[in-house]
Amino acid sequence: MGYQIEQRSPQCSSAQPKTPAFGVEPRMLCSTSRPMRLLVDGMNVIGSRPDGWWKDRPSAMRMLIERLRSYAAASGDSVVVFLDARPFDLPEGEGTSVEVVFAFPGPDAADDEIVKAARAQRDRSGGVQISVVTSDHGLADRIEALGIPVISSATFRRRLDQEPGL
Repeated sequence: MGYQIEQRSPQCSSAQPKTPAFGVEPRMLCSTSRPMRLLVDGMNVIGSRPDGWWKDRPSAMRMLIERLRSYAAASGDSVVVFLDARPFDLPEGEGTSVEVVFAFPGPDAADDEIVKAARAQRDRSGGVQISVVTSDHGLADRIEALGIPVISSATFRRRLDQEPGL
């Protein structure tokens, strides 16, 4: 079975360290084995590594989506990835729970969409833990104000890169 990204959430014991959740390594805080709903700031994850992604943005987005599909299949988590882009064709993904949301016009168009989705997911979570993946401090502040934990893009990207088969 794959791994679960675990974060300290508002439901964690007050005995847990008071380290802010933003940017910490997964599994260092509160532990849960429940699948999560991850809302991913896609361009932020792509931009967390200067690997030439800007030369072909659609290819970089497709590669991230494929990695997220592998992650979702291995972990059991459901994933929504938000991309600052106009819609374009994507290869079909079989049997995975990755939803792609295109937000435009302009850079950072996805931030408001992520906040709306996080609020809606929180209000109807039904016990599913929600986390947002971003390193945008402004977005992270807005998400944490909703009581939703944030995983840094670099931390999440490292985890994707370290997991065999992803």
